[in-house]
Amino acid sequence: MRVNTSAPARVPAKRRRPNPRTFAFGALALASVVLFSILVPVHIALYLQPAPLAFLFGATLCAAPVMAVWLPRWAIAVFVMSAVALPLPAAEAVAATWPWPWSVPAMLVLILLVGVLAIVHGWRLALVAWLLAIVGTLIVVIGLAGALPVVAGVVNLVIVTSVSGAALLVAVLVASRLRVGAELSRERELAASEQSRRVLVEERTRIARELHDVVAHGMSLIQVQASTARYRVPGLSDEARHEFDEIAQTAREGLTEMRRLLGILRTEDQQADLTPQQGLHDIPDLVQALRRAGAEIDASLAPAPESVPSAVDIAAFRIVQEALSNAVRHAPHTRVALSVEVDAAAVRVLVRNGPPDPAQPPAAPAPPASPATRGHGLLGMRERAALVGGELIAARDADGGWTVRALLPLAGIATDADTTPTTEGPQ
Repeated sequence: MRVNTSAPARVPAKRRRPNPRTFAFGALALASVVLFSILVPVHIALYLQPAPLAFLFGATLCAAPVMAVWLPRWAIAVFVMSAVALPLPAAEAVAATWPWPWSVPAMLVLILLVGVLAIVHGWRLALVAWLLAIVGTLIVVIGLAGALPVVAGVVNLVIVTSVSGAALLVAVLVASRLRVGAELSRERELAASEQSRRVLVEERTRIARELHDVVAHGMSLIQVQASTARYRVPGLSDEARHEFDEIAQTAREGLTEMRRLLGILRTEDQQADLTPQQGLHDIPDLVQALRRAGAEIDASLAPAPESVPSAVDIAAFRIVQEALSNAVRHAPHTRVALSVEVDAAAVRVLVRNGPPDPAQPPAAPAPPASPATRGHGLLGMRERAALVGGELIAARDADGGWTVRALLPLAGIATDADTTPTTEGPQ
């Protein structure tokens, strides 16, 4: 017998990966701030614009790309009005010296805006923004033809239209590539999910087939042999006939459970249920059946209320069933104490058996268990308790007996403590 007192190793928490959209928005905001810090001094120093107007129109112009992420139409309106108003205060001499009506920083803001609109909202809005900005500044050039040189303005518009149009085309292509990549990623995820589901269904079908062809067949033979023993074996005593009847009844119940499990395994939604699940109401019958089989059980059972959640009800019965089965199998001919308490907060289960008597023979011979298969009963009980937010502790007592304690809350998780027991044994 091996006692493992080592605590389970804690898996380090995975570090959250940064969201690429956060980085993209940060880069967009940074680009807008940089362009604003360049555009305002350029228009004040080179285009001789009043500082208040340069700050006002520069701020609205450079804020439009950031606004376009959430409010694309408002961003287009703000940008077009700023792009039209920004070159108006330029003097004739200045317009002949520097690019007008579009300065280089303003053109870069236009490229940034159409790129954001194309990637985030599609090419239609980006094209609308681009056309309105170009047409609006063309109207300005035509309207100021008498005061400012038209040729310089037209040349500037041709350059800005060509460069920003090329940028718009690139942005549309990039947006299409990103959307295709996102669609392919979703398709790959769906394919992987479908593959996992198909593998799971195939594995469950294989398990159901093995259970039906091997285990269910063997249990059917046990039930038939036990039911017909009184007719095939002459001279059976009444006690022997009663014992064979109990074996047949147990086999029939096992076959019923097997049919229910087969229905669940062969149903993808895992909702198949051919018979009512056993719960707290069935614990007295379980105790009586074990007593008829020769087990000595002192049971203290609280009345089972009607308001117990079904998951807790089933888990409590299965834990009691497994704990009593372990006690009878590993410590035969000893008294077993069973206590089931139900209050408004939780179901509390206690199963304790004394140390096995070395002078008594074992209940039934069993092949030696390998380390890989030992302890599945305790593991199953712990899993059932954890599924309903409870905890289960199984430990060896000082006198050599075993105690199993389970706490099953009636409403969600009752404790955040680690529910993994620190002591394991051969059960």
